[in-house]
Amino acid sequence: MTQAKSAPAPSSSSKRPKTLAGVVPAQNDAARAQTLAHYEAALRLMQDGKYDKAHAAFDKMLAAGAGELADRIRMYINACLLQVSKGKTSFKSNEERYDYAVSLLNDGHYEDAREEFKTILKHDDKADYAFYGLAVLASMTGDSHTCLEHLTEAIRQNPKNRIQARGDSDFQDMADDPRFTELLYPEV
Repeated sequence: MTQAKSAPAPSSSSKRPKTLAGVVPAQNDAARAQTLAHYEAALRLMQDGKYDKAHAAFDKMLAAGAGELADRIRMYINACLLQVSKGKTSFKSNEERYDYAVSLLNDGHYEDAREEFKTILKHDDKADYAFYGLAVLASMTGDSHTCLEHLTEAIRQNPKNRIQARGDSDFQDMADDPRFTELLYPEV
């Protein structure tokens, strides 16, 4: 008869994470858990749009020694700074804001450009150039109905926009739409 061998008792080191250098001491487990908790809290602040507070939390973590998270924390600090600086862009006139919106549009930042155009219209609902910009944006994103709405309003406010749109390559995707042609070349 064979005797059953008893399974070896689990060692206490199997519960602690192992690294290339060996087993992580228990006090480092607690410090790591605390660092991860702070890291997750800072990420939640970012997700909630509280970039100033997230930046301060990440800075504090970096100063305290973030270990293997340091590179990621630096990346998130830069993201926070970028978001904070976005909100602090100031313009002397709506025309400056329009130029900024066009640059955003040209760089492919469509939602940011849309917000800038809408901000112009909040300040001045007679800003035909903002309607024109929204029409270009809608054309570039394939929204023909919205493009026609905004372009119609831009032309209504300033008939010179009709002539401008005729030669504007940003409306090339609209060229085959009979409504667009009708808008730019109305029968006299």
